[in-house]
Amino acid sequence: MDTEQVLDLMKHVAAEVITPRFRSLADGEVMEKNPGDLVTVADQESEVILTRELSAAFPGAFILGEERTATDRTAIAQFVAAEHAFTVDPVDGTKNFVHGSPDHAVMVSEVRGGETVRGWIWQPEHEVAWVAEKGAGVWRDGERVTRAPVADADEPRGVTSIWPLRGHSFGTLPPLVGSWVCCGVDYPRLMEGATDYILYARNSPWDHSPGSLMVREAGGAVGHPDGRPYAPTSLTPGIIVAADRATYAAVRRQAPDAFARR
Repeated sequence: MDTEQVLDLMKHVAAEVITPRFRSLADGEVMEKNPGDLVTVADQESEVILTRELSAAFPGAFILGEERTATDRTAIAQFVAAEHAFTVDPVDGTKNFVHGSPDHAVMVSEVRGGETVRGWIWQPEHEVAWVAEKGAGVWRDGERVTRAPVADADEPRGVTSIWPLRGHSFGTLPPLVGSWVCCGVDYPRLMEGATDYILYARNSPWDHSPGSLMVREAGGAVGHPDGRPYAPTSLTPGIIVAADRATYAAVRRQAPDAFARR
């Protein structure tokens, strides 16, 4: 499958099993994997189809789906060890989806040798597609996107999905506000200029592999609080996503204990 064919597959899956259930989920179609961690039949069916089609197109690749990890404890280790793999987030922002918010997405990434080389985000309700290839840029609906540097890297605007940090400020950084609670919307919103940096506590490859490639291709930086660059196989908790390297450095310098407060 070429890059456009993967995007077409994601759009088809969304149209078949996700969008028809938006604001129409029936009783019994929403479950909990863990307390507060929702999954729907749309998540499950989307992952089955995406995994099947990607496996058929790339028979040697390991497919790491979010829902697979809930039942297969070896999945993450197999992903980390794989030379060629894909990540699949069948419905990113499941809580948003369940609660009727259009801020949800389908996300896929391709990983070779532990490095993300292609990434896709499809936002079915917004009807916006983001696609990136390593070294070839990031594209929004076919138009190349670059992110302008932050005007004052010492006072960037930040968002976070770490709820205890909302309203908290570090150094000269303005108080953090809540993110869109969906990586498939958060990363694009940063590239569009709605925020300058994002703080995440959890590091799930299916959440961060696609968007991290896109942000870097747009001129941004993605790394951990200790300064190490993000990689989908590192699994180190705590991620800083920034519009540029100066902003990333400023957040690291001024908020060294942010992740300890979560």
